[in-house]
Amino acid sequence: MRLEAAARMDLFRKLWKARKLIVVVFIPLSLLPLPLIHPTSEACCAYVLMVTAVYWVSEAVPLGAAALVPAFLYPLFGVLKSSEVAAEYCKDTTLLLMGVICLAASIEKWNLHKRIALRMVMIAGAKPGMLVLGFMCCTVFLSMWLSNTSTTAMVMPIAEAVLQQLICTGLADSHNDSETTEAPEDDSAVSDKEENLDKNQLELLYRNDSSDCTKQELSTLSEVQTGEVNGLGLRPVSNQEFMKHTNGHLPQVAIEIPNVKRVKARRDSQYPTKRDHMICKCLSLSITYAATIGGLITITGTSTNLIFAEQFNTRYPDAKVINFGTWFIFSFPIAIIMLVLTWLWLHFLFLGCNFRETCSLSKKRKTSREMLSERRIHEEYAKLGPISYPEVVTGVFFILMTLLWFTREPGFVPGWTSLFEKKGYRTDATVSVLLGFLLFLIPARRPFSSTPSSSYKSTDDDDPLAPMITWKDFQRLMPWEIVILVGGGYALAAGCKVSGLSVWIGRQLEPMSGLPPWAVTLLACLLVSAVTEFASNPATLTVFLPILSALSETLHINPLHTLIPSTMCVSFGVMLPVGNPPNAIVFSYGHVQISDMVKAGFGVNLIGVAVVMLAITTWGVPLFNLTEFPAWAVARNVTGSL
Repeated sequence: MRLEAAARMDLFRKLWKARKLIVVVFIPLSLLPLPLIHPTSEACCAYVLMVTAVYWVSEAVPLGAAALVPAFLYPLFGVLKSSEVAAEYCKDTTLLLMGVICLAASIEKWNLHKRIALRMVMIAGAKPGMLVLGFMCCTVFLSMWLSNTSTTAMVMPIAEAVLQQLICTGLADSHNDSETTEAPEDDSAVSDKEENLDKNQLELLYRNDSSDCTKQELSTLSEVQTGEVNGLGLRPVSNQEFMKHTNGHLPQVAIEIPNVKRVKARRDSQYPTKRDHMICKCLSLSITYAATIGGLITITGTSTNLIFAEQFNTRYPDAKVINFGTWFIFSFPIAIIMLVLTWLWLHFLFLGCNFRETCSLSKKRKTSREMLSERRIHEEYAKLGPISYPEVVTGVFFILMTLLWFTREPGFVPGWTSLFEKKGYRTDATVSVLLGFLLFLIPARRPFSSTPSSSYKSTDDDDPLAPMITWKDFQRLMPWEIVILVGGGYALAAGCKVSGLSVWIGRQLEPMSGLPPWAVTLLACLLVSAVTEFASNPATLTVFLPILSALSETLHINPLHTLIPSTMCVSFGVMLPVGNPPNAIVFSYGHVQISDMVKAGFGVNLIGVAVVMLAITTWGVPLFNLTEFPAWAVARNVTGSL
């Protein structure tokens, strides 16, 4: 009997190891009767859509590889020609992304992101409540222009250094935890205490060289597998371990399962008090949530926004309503409200309701530990030295790109595109690629200067014309897997349109015509936010966008009424480490458990859905004229039904 049980367990282990291969082979074969029994374009397209969706959700193959399935199945089933499918894999948003990556590479190469983050935290102060708010604000700002994952990887080492300083101070002098001091008389005492702390200093997890830990990827996809995440604890990992490539460029958290008793002992000894542990949890989680909030603000903030914009403009070419300006006007109030409510929720959950104690800006109410943390932040900022010439150039390009995006077609006044005779030729990608191209040409040294700047990083110091960024800098950040994934989504959408599958899906959803528009939108938001907890955000949105578009056309609802909220809610996968890469990065530092993430993330999820619903039913109505079924949707509906 024991031999049989052992053989059975061995078989199960082998099957579990081969589970991805089983999915890859079994799913296409099990669904094959659909196009064989019903050899119509709709059935063939549905087969390709289901196979691709299962590959994406299960991650049985790399996401980029799964996105190539339509490239060979559509021509084989006669849905689209090979040349037509290939054209879908490179769109206007690809060029937009490439230009943004050039700017992001320059920001990271010259440490402008670190200067911005430290400066904003210095303004906020070291009181726990204000410290959390300061880190959230700088994370939101950076995440508007960089990917959520890169922003989290940049900010977390800075936050970890502050947290470790707080922990070390408490271990060395825990009885001073509640002792308040006067600011003017503490300078010498603080320096003496820091010298004494050196002997007891814990090994910092602070990763100084952010160029090593942040230039690896710019994506919003998670490669953390459910079986690899456990609630027992994570070991601290180095940049090279954590940011290692698994599927092209995506990170995978390195995890080991230590002895449970040892973990408990380590946790008890790591934090001087329970309050210190709560501060660590609050600050860690606030950074991943702030990165998600910041990604909502701009059309380039996260890949899901780009997927929506391209699919919407492709499906409704006559709808000139989605651009950088209109998206920003709609989403910025959402981000501000979510930022405040999320901060209040995390403060209530981990720090309590004593806002006067945790948010006071008075120097007389600061404890010695808070002053030490403040000194640590100032020291890190001083290490950056004076602002360098490359940082100034990057900042100018940053501001210039934003202004040109806003003023291209602002809507209420003629934009700069009206200066050209031919209309419709210039998009946000034009600005992005132009400025990104110039970064390859502009020298990183100040003109007519014989000495390089203090932060000069060129591999060839003798070259006075070395550019701001090199092709290697760009290549290190360019997420080619995201480009292919987005292209696969466009290919699926094109197949649904040509085959008539989207019209068929819309007809099946006609029984929902009795529901009011806000109810349809709410159901879509809840469904999308639930699915995205377990599947990657871009894959979830790519599957749902054609379905929701067909549903809106069938119910004669403005498609923007359902598509925009669903696009935003797909980013709210914040309850599990597998929800998105920022969650996995924060989880890897070991301050939070899965139960903490679920408890805090559930509240943030509800806040996000509620605020998005408030926006789409208030200021979104006049901005996008949501009360009427637009002419561009009517034309699309008539064309699709012919």
